[in-house]
Amino acid sequence: MQRLRLFAMVALLPLCSAQGQSADTIYHRTPLITTKDLLMGAAFGVATVAVAPLDRYFAHRLQDSSTQSNRWLHGAAAGLRILGSQGSLAAGAGLYLIGRASKKTRTADLGLHSVEAMVLADLAGGGMKAFFGRARPFVDITNNYDFQLMRGLSSDKYRSFPSGHTINAFAFASTVSRETEMWWPQSRWYIGSVMYGGATLVGLSRMYNNQHWASDVIGGAAVGTLMGLKVVKYQHSHPGNRIDRALLSVSVTPGAAGERPHVSFGF
Repeated sequence: MQRLRLFAMVALLPLCSAQGQSADTIYHRTPLITTKDLLMGAAFGVATVAVAPLDRYFAHRLQDSSTQSNRWLHGAAAGLRILGSQGSLAAGAGLYLIGRASKKTRTADLGLHSVEAMVLADLAGGGMKAFFGRARPFVDITNNYDFQLMRGLSSDKYRSFPSGHTINAFAFASTVSRETEMWWPQSRWYIGSVMYGGATLVGLSRMYNNQHWASDVIGGAAVGTLMGLKVVKYQHSHPGNRIDRALLSVSVTPGAAGERPHVSFGF
């Protein structure tokens, strides 16, 4: 159990740096890729490589008969699997629709950007899965270095790296955390902790189900987190871009003398 706790800490260390970034000024153009982004990507890379030698250890521990027979863990893993795929997309779409129906700009904005991040992260992750062609643990739990370029195109059992469910969960978590941090800067400590903590559990559930290695999970966390942060940065530093203009329908009405212009987001 000590090594499992160590894995969780290693997986979350790069995420702390993501949460520690200072909030951008909304609608202020900033560079899309910064030195901090490169450092965060490097940290994820180091974490992935560092955990890879322990892939088989974690896989064997989680597939132990006593662990697999735990009904609570079995049920939790099933629920988290749904949360990391359809659940995250449904939550993002639901926030967007609720925001549009109630004319709550921030809610619609949050929902739209989270869905964008998940779709783009899934596309990137899908390409990586096909390219690396890594065998899932259930194929051979004793061989965690079974890679073959482009083999992922032939079968799903060779699409282990990175974890798609983890990508979705972290893309949603990073988008929600980053958006809310711009509204309420102190929210990073509670909303961020809850969102990233939940996303980490999604990744662990995929290991429990013998679908992914530990390094797959960290790789998925990297793709999802980076994509979510970049989508939020781009959308807020490029107001009036085609996607926001089409789906948020921004309109500005000049205010009376001495008053600020009125911004509305209608259908």
